[in-house]
Amino acid sequence: MDDQERIDIWRSIIADPATAWVLFEQGTCVRLARPTADPAAEAKALLRASGPVLAGSVAGDFSVLALDGGRGWVVSSHHPDIVTLVFPQEIDADAPEVAVGLLGRSKRAQDAARLRVRHVEVRRGTAEAGPTDGLAAA
Repeated sequence: MDDQERIDIWRSIIADPATAWVLFEQGTCVRLARPTADPAAEAKALLRASGPVLAGSVAGDFSVLALDGGRGWVVSSHHPDIVTLVFPQEIDADAPEVAVGLLGRSKRAQDAARLRVRHVEVRRGTAEAGPTDGLAAA
């Protein structure tokens, strides 16, 4: 799974042109209904505050939504604007839904710890694509 695959899937999922979104290294997406002048910083702050997993609390809760065409799953979190993508290649084909959710939750925790932005999308006529934090281009 490369960044472009993740970007393409998020573009197909997030239909509202007013919603900006930020993609992190492990596939976590932070949606921003009213982005500031620096959506990456805003998304990092939100993920830093709401992304860490706290088992036994609402921060450990998730739900799983299968994508059409077997493209993978979206794993939600306790925050409605923080969701994580899990590709079929990342998990056994016969894995139960709870395993998909736990993997997505783990990926979200990694993204919350590292905060490495891979793509920022602001659809009001512009998209800022590419790496930040010194990562290689997608």
